[in-house]
Amino acid sequence: MTHPTSTQPGLLLRGFLLLFLAGSLQAAPWPSPVASYQAVAAGEGRGEDILLAAAPDSGLEVSYDAASRRLHLHYPMAFNQLTEGWSWRPLADPASEDYYRFKYLPLGSVNEERDSYVGEDKIGEPETMRVLWRYDYFLAFDNLYDFMPRGTDDEAGFDAELTLEPEQAAPLLEPGAVSLIARVHLQEPYVSESTTFWKAIHARPTDFTLKKRYLIGEVEEIRFVTGQNRVLAQLLRHPQQKQQSGKP
Repeated sequence: MTHPTSTQPGLLLRGFLLLFLAGSLQAAPWPSPVASYQAVAAGEGRGEDILLAAAPDSGLEVSYDAASRRLHLHYPMAFNQLTEGWSWRPLADPASEDYYRFKYLPLGSVNEERDSYVGEDKIGEPETMRVLWRYDYFLAFDNLYDFMPRGTDDEAGFDAELTLEPEQAAPLLEPGAVSLIARVHLQEPYVSESTTFWKAIHARPTDFTLKKRYLIGEVEEIRFVTGQNRVLAQLLRHPQQKQQSGKP
């Protein structure tokens, strides 16, 4: 696998590849992670590219330097290693490979409150036990290094910068104003799921079931978009061009 690197003088991109900034491009609507997972699990759209939005609270950082008029978009990936057993490669050479083949983007979570029941974990003290299920949805992908060089930088992630006037940048600094979207080409096994269960006890009277559900594929493109689906920046795998920048 090629690990391309490219920088442009005067811009702090940490070696990540920004093909172009295109404020005029529009992002297509994308379904919820629940709908996407259910469709793919049912065998739909497996030969197509799909758009998946990273969860709003999953770490996207937006900052602005007034002196240079540069808006910096950063999505951290340094510790997003998938720890499911099917991703583990015990014979990997750590000098050139990661022990975990797949990385992940959190897509969102759904909590489901189910019927409660009366239990007695502590003898003589019956109590109402809640039953809670949570579904966590992720994108699992194995081509992170098509977008950035492999390294040990704790700040590693998807990065982009663009020049904006202060009045243009201000609304983008509001929480949730910018999102990260991945365009993904699905690949076998397409989906995966794991289940973990914690039994209710007296000190924690809740039966808790956690299901982690993964859509699996290769990332073809990363987009930073506004709440109005306007694309601020795009990162493409194996780009042939150096960074270009512009104003939206």
